[in-house]
Amino acid sequence: MRVLRIDHIQMAAPEGCEAAAREFYGGILGMRELEKPEALRARGGCWFQCGEQQVHIGVEREFRAAKKAHPAFAVENLEELRQVFLSRGISVVDDELLPGVRRFYASDPWGNRLEFLET
Repeated sequence: MRVLRIDHIQMAAPEGCEAAAREFYGGILGMRELEKPEALRARGGCWFQCGEQQVHIGVEREFRAAKKAHPAFAVENLEELRQVFLSRGISVVDDELLPGVRRFYASDPWGNRLEFLET
């Protein structure tokens, strides 16, 4: 037995999150939305393709944003993404603690912590 890879990450969001998820993950980050299986559609949320992995936005009734645990997204042209975020009023927090890596943190529309990095 061995673990092969990460298939997907699940991010929690409040009820009614779908439009904001599509705007942020699909519109701003450019991820392609995936059709959820019929059996899971009634739960709400939406799924996106991110490279070989997927990002699943799932509805959590008593939602609380993840402030420490987070996914890290490798990006091309980190500075361009920073400018897109800033132009839309999305705050970024720079971090220079990893040698050879440029990165910043931002939050999704519900306050979940996200890391974006470029080597």
